[in-house]
Amino acid sequence: MYHLSMALVEVNSVSKSYPRRAGFRTEQKTVVENVSLKIDAGETLGLVGESGSGKTTLARMILGLVTPSSGTVLVDGVDVAQASAAALHRLRRQMQPVFQDPYAALNPRMNVLQIVTEPWLIHGRDIGIAKGRAALRNAAVELLGQVGLDESTLPRHPHEFSGGQRQRINIARALALRPKLLILDEPVSALDVSVGAQIVNLLRRLQREYKLTYLFISHSMPLVRYLSTRIAVMEHGRLVETGEAVELCAHPQEEYTQQLLAATPELPAGVA
Repeated sequence: MYHLSMALVEVNSVSKSYPRRAGFRTEQKTVVENVSLKIDAGETLGLVGESGSGKTTLARMILGLVTPSSGTVLVDGVDVAQASAAALHRLRRQMQPVFQDPYAALNPRMNVLQIVTEPWLIHGRDIGIAKGRAALRNAAVELLGQVGLDESTLPRHPHEFSGGQRQRINIARALALRPKLLILDEPVSALDVSVGAQIVNLLRRLQREYKLTYLFISHSMPLVRYLSTRIAVMEHGRLVETGEAVELCAHPQEEYTQQLLAATPELPAGVA
């Protein structure tokens, strides 16, 4: 297992509230409340909970897309909310998201070659990728091969692919900048069960080969248990239980965790 002495991600007492109208008054709705957790380099932290539990908001704070109302998020020792533009630019290379809807995440006007190579055109010099047309194409073919797609996909557009193929393209794009951290927000929930199983197995292989760190977000406890080193359980914006994956699933302490385990007791066929 690939580990560093310092946690790659540190979330310290983070809360997030949004204003909302309540009759003639404006009040604060808290969606994440006083959450603290760490993600070590090379591990998979599974973040599990029902819809509305605050999982995606927490992920967006780690990515720097949402600013915490209080608390701090450190990625590789850098406070994301306080980072300078240059520091945030560097951080963006280190952490990449893979979202739930594989079609919405892809620009329908761009072909696969443009989608996969766009990060290199923005950041390529920083990671040693040459920007010549032939070099970019060759690098794209090699990267697509890592996710099970071949050169014939390059001129095609997102609408020409199945959901599983689109998610493979999303994963390839996320890997393009050689990040340390992938934030996987329900990456298989929009896919057929058998296709989702293929993506899950792909993610396991890529983690080994690229020495990746994952934050894997899901409402499915079996998938989280299968992929994760540790599990954090969220309910109504609060972190209610954390622990090593095997131990937490075998001996859950909280009733809510027990309910999640009982709701989906089996892995989908094809996950192995």
